[in-house]
Amino acid sequence: MMNAVEASERLIELVRGNDDIANHADGCDVGTMAAAESDLGVPFPPSYRRLIEEFGTWDIAGEEFLGVYQTPSLGQKLLGSVVETLDARSRYGMPSDLIVAMFDGMGGLVVLDSSQADQDGEYPVLVWNPGIADRESMERLGDNFGSFAFALCQRAVTRWRESG
Repeated sequence: MMNAVEASERLIELVRGNDDIANHADGCDVGTMAAAESDLGVPFPPSYRRLIEEFGTWDIAGEEFLGVYQTPSLGQKLLGSVVETLDARSRYGMPSDLIVAMFDGMGGLVVLDSSQADQDGEYPVLVWNPGIADRESMERLGDNFGSFAFALCQRAVTRWRESG
C-alpha cells in the first residue's frame, strides 16, 4: 500500500500524463510555502505540500484543487487555500486548525484537519459546513490528502475518458 506522499507522486504523474484534461500553475517555492503556512498558522501536511510545490494549484477532469498561487494583478497576495481558509475563518467561524483544500460542490468545504495529525504528519480530509462545530458530525473523506486526491482524480479521469 502506498503512503500519502507516494500517492501525491502518482497524482503528479496522472496530471502530467493527461495534459489535455488537466491544468496547473508553476508550483510554489520555499518562500511562498513558508509565507502560506505562516499566514495560516499551521503547516501543510507532507502530501499536500508536495502537490503545492509541484503545481501551486491544479485541476483535472473537473476536479479542482485550491493549492497556493499568486496572480500578477493581485501581486504578493496568496490565493487558493490561504485566502479561502482565512475567509472561512473570519466569515463563518471555521476552526483555525482546518485548512481549506477544495470546495465540495454542495456548499461545504473539503478541509484538512491539523488537530488530528498522524505519525507521518498527515491530516484527515473532512467536509466542513458553515455552522458545524462538532467534528464528530463532519464527514470523513480520507485519512490523508495524497491518497484522497489521487483516488478522486483517478476516478474522474476514468469517467472522463469513458464518456468521451
